[in-house]
Amino acid sequence: MPADLAVIGLGHHGLPLAQAATAAGIATVGFDTDPRPVAELAAGRPPVDGSLTASEIRRMLSAGFRATTSPVELGRVRTAVLCAPTPLSPDGTLDLTAVTDAARALAARLRPHTTVLLESPVPPGTTEGVLRELLEAGSGLRAGRDFHLAYSPDRLDPGRFDPHSRLSGLAGTPKVIGGLTSACTESAAAFYGRFTDKVVRARGPREAETVKLLETNFRHVNIALVNEMAVLCHELGVDLWDVIRCAETKPFGFHAFRPGPGVGGHAVPVERLGAHRPLRLVELAGQVNQRMPQYVVQRAATLLNEHGKSARGARILLLGITYKPDLADREGAPADEIAHRLMDLGAAVSFHDPHVPDWRVRDLPVPRADSLYEAAAHADLTILLQHHRVYDLQGLAVKAQLLLDTRGATPAGTAHRL
Repeated sequence: MPADLAVIGLGHHGLPLAQAATAAGIATVGFDTDPRPVAELAAGRPPVDGSLTASEIRRMLSAGFRATTSPVELGRVRTAVLCAPTPLSPDGTLDLTAVTDAARALAARLRPHTTVLLESPVPPGTTEGVLRELLEAGSGLRAGRDFHLAYSPDRLDPGRFDPHSRLSGLAGTPKVIGGLTSACTESAAAFYGRFTDKVVRARGPREAETVKLLETNFRHVNIALVNEMAVLCHELGVDLWDVIRCAETKPFGFHAFRPGPGVGGHAVPVERLGAHRPLRLVELAGQVNQRMPQYVVQRAATLLNEHGKSARGARILLLGITYKPDLADREGAPADEIAHRLMDLGAAVSFHDPHVPDWRVRDLPVPRADSLYEAAAHADLTILLQHHRVYDLQGLAVKAQLLLDTRGATPAGTAHRL
């Protein structure tokens, strides 16, 4: 059966989009140059990041979804959405290699009247600049005349995404769209309107691209603020978690963020846009957040010293090594750096995470605890890095010899909190 939609890039972003479209009855094909995720999906196996379950994959396949590495499929659809990853380059800018590769693959087979949408995080100007040029050069078609071109920022919330829910699925999340022309915007709106309740029209692609930049940097800057407050409040002997609890009762002018051992996730802060001036506040926020794993290790060593123990030779159990609760995705999670630093101090590190069967640091396997309470009772120090729902923190606080809670999840007075 010919597909109506091609989702290009089957990662943490593209696959949930394909799921939502398939659930809405849109005939969808997923394209990826990497044969591994394609083979796993075709076999009905879920992605390793836990973004979708095996049953969800089976429902997609039974509804007609197909995953392929054949670019021929790209020339048979009315809509193509580029969801290629854009990681940070060593110089702090976004790496557009995967986006340009996807654009070239699509351009070679682009047909007139196709709607092309970009959802990857990109610097403002990419859609009407790099992407437009590649598509026009490879196809001989003109954007805005022969095919529609628009940008729409990804707004999926990993771990909360449910294509059947009006609240946590795409349906309940307003979709921002900025087209090259007004006709491009309306064509994109017509597509997203098939499975989204609300469409927000931006003035153009640059404004829509900058929405993603603002939303991502907003998160990181505010997390940096509460991370700095966490360090200050510890020095002052103030319970920051109680401060936040009280502050968030203010009905205006305040949005609650909470500190943690580091900032993970796929949406990375962007402080530099090529030759443009850097965003100094974002740059500083990045420095604050990057120091948190080191701060956690310092707190751990201090706690051990206060209880007559040294970090060297100490048995330390790390709980929850993913970047988000109840999710297997470890993208950017601070656990790796924390474990690395603890090992440098001579500690014997083990871990427990219900979503991660095995873990390697420095290419060496980290012992996995089978019995949580037994491991906590045996460890000199237990550090909660991620609060998965399966953790009975009150019971854990009783069993653990010493517990450091970096998430403020334990009841006040039952553990040492960040």
